Amino acid sequence: MSGFARGLLVGAAAAVAVGASLAAFTPISFDGPVASARTKPQLWHEGTDDTPAAKSLVPFTSFAPLVKQLKPAVVSISTRSVVRYRAMDPFEEFFRRFMGEPPYRRDPGEGTRTMPRSLGSGFIIHESGVVLTNNHVIERADEILVKLADGREFKATVVGRDPKTDVAVLRLDNAKDLPTVRLGDSDALEVGDWVVAIGNPFGLSHSVSTGIVSAKERFIGAGPYDDFIQTDAAINPGNSGGPLFDIHGNVVGINTAIVAQGQGIGFAVPINLVKALLPQLLEKGHVSRGWLGVMIQDVNESLAESLGLEGTRGALIAEVVEGSPAEKAGLRHGDVVVSVDGKPIAGYIQLSRTIALLAPGSTVEIGIVRDRKEMRIPVTIAEREDDQPVTPARGTRPGGESVKTLGLTVQEVPAELARRLRTRGGVLVAEVEPGGPAATAGVAAGDVLLEINRRPIRSVAEFREVVRALRPGEMTLLRLQRGDTAIYVAVRSSG
Repeated sequence: MSGFARGLLVGAAAAVAVGASLAAFTPISFDGPVASARTKPQLWHEGTDDTPAAKSLVPFTSFAPLVKQLKPAVVSISTRSVVRYRAMDPFEEFFRRFMGEPPYRRDPGEGTRTMPRSLGSGFIIHESGVVLTNNHVIERADEILVKLADGREFKATVVGRDPKTDVAVLRLDNAKDLPTVRLGDSDALEVGDWVVAIGNPFGLSHSVSTGIVSAKERFIGAGPYDDFIQTDAAINPGNSGGPLFDIHGNVVGINTAIVAQGQGIGFAVPINLVKALLPQLLEKGHVSRGWLGVMIQDVNESLAESLGLEGTRGALIAEVVEGSPAEKAGLRHGDVVVSVDGKPIAGYIQLSRTIALLAPGSTVEIGIVRDRKEMRIPVTIAEREDDQPVTPARGTRPGGESVKTLGLTVQEVPAELARRLRTRGGVLVAEVEPGGPAATAGVAAGDVLLEINRRPIRSVAEFREVVRALRPGEMTLLRLQRGDTAIYVAVRSSG
């Protein structure tokens, strides 16, 4: 784990992933435990630039009118968990008093303790008591208590949650006619726009801080679908789950993470991402994500040159999963995905987010570049299963065919390794010359070289034959298998 990732304070843990179709979400009313998706009920109040809160800011001289209208719908959240232990200890009171053990409250039943777990924030999106917050604020909680700005307290139950986006939906027990906030359009935010954060930092309820949007679409290593709004508005532990407002009083994000080693750097989940999840969370309590079935990577300048692309756009398919929607539709490794339903794809992160947002069973047109020709292929999206960790294989083998043109040494793939990697053909990269062309491109010892310039390599002899035909200075496209994943790299061969 990088030092940057370790520095993220998320209260417990923050994750970012997505799962319903953006086109599917509509503003909703919540009259029962779960509203049917077929009736398209109004689950939240959609914000505009003409809300009452926005009108109060003309002319803009203070945030006070805005804050006054918004604070009633922002809540403080505290949780408790029941900790079970094996037996009663007759000396517990002694250790509690004289050894500094925290004075937990003993429940009537033997062998349990009720202890406070976390403090966080949230906000009411429907007057019937529907609250949005972070998943890590309420995760593993046995009791959730929500306190409003006017002092009223409600017990809450979890309606739905999604750990990969760190989003949770709560319902307050026996609540009605509560103040609400409106959900805005985070896509309309621009870097430099004013934002307001309201929350419960360090237990200081309903604290207000202001700042600007510092960046959008931030990838911070919290998850495969990172898409954070970065802001310099003060966000501290306890702000988690609280709203980030624009100057019109619309929620544009859920405050989620801070960087421990830096001040003025906070992150929020975009509200459009949250609105995409809400119908599923309210109806079935969890999120189903779209799945295409490809291993993808970004296109850098070297790869773009070797693939004959104009610019570094798109996501390069390094591998197609057997039996996946991509394979059934005819997508191939080496294709570069440049659009989904006409929406341009800048890189692999954007493609991952876009596919995950699609509803399983929906059909989309995937725009690709294949052999320097653009085409569109219809693909029916399947439901994604949980992500499986990939552990790249590493190691070197002595001996083999040394090629100075590429700066590496190869040998036949041992039978045992071939069975473990489930690969046919290829040659094993035994050594990589430090500072050589292959090392510069990112080739590592332990990689299995599968193709050179899209020509399959089945043996050291074939490798030797293909390398002899390479011209000095030209960009050479290599397809590698690294652990369970295939990748492309571009190597400029030396003289």
